[in-house]
Amino acid sequence: MEPPALLIDIDGVLNPFPGPQGSVPPGYRPHRVSPEGHRDILVWLNPRHGAWISATAAMGLVRPVWASSWMADADGCVGRRIGLSPQPYIDLGRPDITTPHPHGYLWKRDSVSTWAADRPLAWIDDDFTDADHAWAAQRTRAGTPTLLIQPDPRVGLRRGHIQAVRLWAVGLITEEGHATAPV
Repeated sequence: MEPPALLIDIDGVLNPFPGPQGSVPPGYRPHRVSPEGHRDILVWLNPRHGAWISATAAMGLVRPVWASSWMADADGCVGRRIGLSPQPYIDLGRPDITTPHPHGYLWKRDSVSTWAADRPLAWIDDDFTDADHAWAAQRTRAGTPTLLIQPDPRVGLRRGHIQAVRLWAVGLITEEGHATAPV
C-alpha cells in the first residue's frame, strides 16, 4: 500500500509571515530566492522542517508533495534550503482570483481534490476555512482518510503538527493490520 500523501504549503507554513515589527519565530533564517518570473524575495526558513518531513517520509508514513503556489519553484527555492530531496508538486494553475477563498473554501482545494482522487492525505496549510474542514470530514466519512493541519501563519510549522501527522498515519497503518512504525 502506498503511504498517504503529505501535502505541504509554503507561505505561512514553512515561511511564516513576519509579525508587526518584522519578527519571526526563533530558528528561522533569512534566504533570498528567485522564483521563476519574479525578482528576488526574502523567505524565512527553518532547517528543522526538512529533517522532520524527511524523517516522517523515511518511516514510510507519508509521501511529501508540494501544494503551494510556488509549484515548480518549491524544490529549488525552499526544499533544498531546508534539506529536502526533490518532491513532486500539484499543478494548481494560476487562478485569476482576488481572495484565497473565492467559493468559500481555499482556492487550491479543487486542484487538490482532483489530484488526490481517493488517496488518503494529510494537508498542511495555514488558510483553511470551515468549508475545507467539512470537505475533509466528508472525505474521511466516505472512506478516504483526510487530515487538515492549520498552523498559525505567524508561527509556521511546529513539531506538534508533524507529530499529529505521524500519529494519524500510524493509525491508518494499524487499521490496515500492518505493523506500526515508531513515532
